[in-house]
Amino acid sequence: MPLSLGRMNATIERRMLINYRVDPALAQTWLPDGFRVQVVDGVAIAGICMIRLARMAPVGVPTVLGWGGENAAERVAVEWTSSDGTPSRGVFITRRFSASRTAVALGGRLFPGVHTKAAITSDESPERIALRMTTPTDTVDADVRLSTTLSNSVLGSIDEASEFFRAGSTGWSPASKKGDLDGLRLDTDAWRVEPTTPVHVRASLFDTLPTGSAEFDSVLVMRNVPAVWNPVGNAERGIRV
Repeated sequence: MPLSLGRMNATIERRMLINYRVDPALAQTWLPDGFRVQVVDGVAIAGICMIRLARMAPVGVPTVLGWGGENAAERVAVEWTSSDGTPSRGVFITRRFSASRTAVALGGRLFPGVHTKAAITSDESPERIALRMTTPTDTVDADVRLSTTLSNSVLGSIDEASEFFRAGSTGWSPASKKGDLDGLRLDTDAWRVEPTTPVHVRASLFDTLPTGSAEFDSVLVMRNVPAVWNPVGNAERGIRV
C-alpha cells in the first residue's frame, strides 16, 4: 500500500470525553467565522477529549513502526453549511495538547493538528479511570467508574450520546499558518462508547468561567478501538476563514 501522508492508522487505547453544558452565546465567541455552536436543549456541548493512542503511523507504514502517547483537546460541538448547501456537524478544537514529543514535533507537519506540550498521567483499571493533565495554563483532573447507564445528561441515553459524538467525528483546529484550519475525521467500524459514574471531575477551563456559564454534564469512555484519521480539506468544509 503506498504511503499516504496525513492519513493515520492508530488504536484508541482509551478516549475520555469530559462534557460540559455551556452558555451558547459564550461558546460562540470561541469559534471562527463560519461555525455556529450546536445547541442541545438550549445549551452548547463543550469539553475536553483525553485520548491515548497506540501504533499510530501513516497509512502504508507498518503499525509496529508507529508511535503512541497521551493527547488532549479542548472542543465544542459545532455546525456549518458546506459549499453544496448541506448542513454538517463536527467539533471545533480550540487547543490540542500532547505528552508525546513526536506529536508535538510532527503535528501540523506530517499530519494535521498542531499540539503543545502537556504532562498527562493516568491510573486505570477495567472498572475505574483516573486522569490528570497539567499545562502552563490549564489543569484537568478526572476520576470515574465505568457504568452501564448514563444519568443526568442533556444528551439522553448512552445510545443517544454515542450517536451524537459519532455524527460529529470531524474536528477542526487552528493550523500552523495563521488563519488556516486543520481538519481531521475519525473513521472506525468499531465505534463503542461506555457511560461512567464520576467520582470527581475538575477542569480549569470550565470551572473558572463566570458563574452559570458552564455546568458539568457527563463523562464517556471509548477503549480499544481501531481507527483511521483522515485529513479534511477546507474546500470540503466550504467556508473560508
